[in-house]
Amino acid sequence: MSINFGIIGLARSGKTTIFNALTAGKAETTGRGGEITAPHLGVARVPEPRLRVLDGILHPHRLVPVEARYIDIGASVKALAQDKGLGAQLLNQLSTVDTLICVVRAFKDDSVPHPRGSIDVDRDIADLNMELVFSDLAIMERRLERLETSLKGAKPGERHTLLQEQEILKQFKTALENDRPLRELTIDPVAVRYVTNYQFLTAKPMLIVVNIGEDQLAEAEALEAQLSRRYSGNGLRVITLCGRLEMELAQLEESAAQELRASYGMKQSGLERTIKASYDLSSLITFFTTASNEVRAWAIRHGTTAVKAAGKIHSDMEKGFIRAECVSYDDLVRCGSLTEARKRGLLRLEGKEYTVQDGDIITFLFNV
Repeated sequence: MSINFGIIGLARSGKTTIFNALTAGKAETTGRGGEITAPHLGVARVPEPRLRVLDGILHPHRLVPVEARYIDIGASVKALAQDKGLGAQLLNQLSTVDTLICVVRAFKDDSVPHPRGSIDVDRDIADLNMELVFSDLAIMERRLERLETSLKGAKPGERHTLLQEQEILKQFKTALENDRPLRELTIDPVAVRYVTNYQFLTAKPMLIVVNIGEDQLAEAEALEAQLSRRYSGNGLRVITLCGRLEMELAQLEESAAQELRASYGMKQSGLERTIKASYDLSSLITFFTTASNEVRAWAIRHGTTAVKAAGKIHSDMEKGFIRAECVSYDDLVRCGSLTEARKRGLLRLEGKEYTVQDGDIITFLFNV
């Protein structure tokens, strides 16, 4: 299973540098200038130290971590919303991601002048938010126009559904016009499907990555804390990363990267920090499966039932679900083997409504 991220930002904010840092990619970091071009696509393995421990206990032939998939959009979101060609295609790709990574520039570099002439993190965050709002409003307005047309010729049985959708979209539109992103709203369960169907960008969790320079590393923690006090809430979080340094570290062997990272006083890689923040934003947890001589990690939302977790692996497993054999990661580590966990009664049989816990090792039994 993969989790999907869309990287956006204003021109010359270092979007592609951050993309390279997270994916160990080598995409060209100059020359796009905000025009609509094909995106950069990359994949990274989600760091999961528990897989190494499970390897020592279960001795599988293969370990399979969760994949993080990244799409780096070169153009502004506002430009995508106005374009009917490649821009529309890119906007559609962006709308399917799980989390938006919004890159905001804090570094100074005279050779790469800021398009607005100065560095201002708060201004750029506001500008990015406005681009997302513009995109969602454009989608809503087009749909509301189509609804008006549909209502004129609607049959009596169709009118209620169309009117309900119209009212919900008008409420969303009012919120956006008052600078309230949809992620901040308490959305009625009836309205949730409209957010899901349209994949509005302001409804998605947003991780603001403040791209700092090496000369700002000493103050990075304080800057992050300061910005977090201003930009925190439902589905919103801020972290600081030195994109250029992280990009260089991503190209090194792991041992060399760790040594250099330590010399800068950095405890985690940019990928680790980004993934952790993204998991927190989206309330994601990890469970593991053991089958076909492999141990595989899966990412699901906190509160997911066993039958829905099975469906993440394959729809047949959800349809034919019988039960789940579960043991917690901590219990398995203490026992040292599945056999010992079974002897101690720690290998449990759970039904459809069991809520999967972070670190559960599960074998799903099903019949199709």
